[in-house]
Amino acid sequence: MGRRMKILFVGDVVGRPGRLAVAKQLPALRRARAVDVVVANAENAAGGHGATPEILRELQGYGVDAFTMGNHTWRKHAIYSALDSMPNIVRPANYPEGAPGRGAAVIKLRDGRKLGILNIMGRVYMEPLECPFRAADRLLPGLREETPLILVDVHAEATSEKVAMGWHLDGRCTAALGTHTHVQTGDEWILPGGTAYLTDTGMCGPMFSVIGTEREPVLKRFLTGLPQSFNVAKGPAMFCAVLVEADEETGQARSIERILIRNAG
Repeated sequence: MGRRMKILFVGDVVGRPGRLAVAKQLPALRRARAVDVVVANAENAAGGHGATPEILRELQGYGVDAFTMGNHTWRKHAIYSALDSMPNIVRPANYPEGAPGRGAAVIKLRDGRKLGILNIMGRVYMEPLECPFRAADRLLPGLREETPLILVDVHAEATSEKVAMGWHLDGRCTAALGTHTHVQTGDEWILPGGTAYLTDTGMCGPMFSVIGTEREPVLKRFLTGLPQSFNVAKGPAMFCAVLVEADEETGQARSIERILIRNAG
């Protein structure tokens, strides 16, 4: 049996409640499960919309090694320069050429091992970006030249698009893990080609909410159809993540485990 790498992917971190959940749960979880590298989706980390360099550094202090983003990437202008200066952040790769930052990166662990990270965003019910399937085809070969261990954050709304992406990537990456909808799904498995797959990782955010948002304005919006102001809910939080163990020589996943901790922070 070859050497293994344990990769922990943390679902969308939503506002201060999500950050507190990460602060309380991640250090102990990382030690207890002997996690080698932690990647988190941080596109909602600042007040539920976007991220700032200060908040990313805060999350790094809790044990996050690298970050993926999503459709809220551009909500905080302060992140623009950080996307270029911080090599451990990737935003969706299928934004047009000229957008700040990078859609794929290879991070080096302290012991010299490497993990490739690719962030792609779906188009169904979202933005008319470059085809995410073609974007993945374009960028995966370059990552594989450096390491067989590749994590893909599939940031998309439609479950069908995420499932299709999982099949499209099977055998070409270690894990294809969904984000964006904030509700953890129960369909984790290893596809026939060796890629660990989950439709949505879930969120680190307030439990008594509607996907992280205060309940009352959301209910008013559904009941009346009128515009409302949405804010991150308060109260106890949940912590959602996925732990993937992979063979370092082949990059194939050997196990995938969903993690859901309620009253996490």
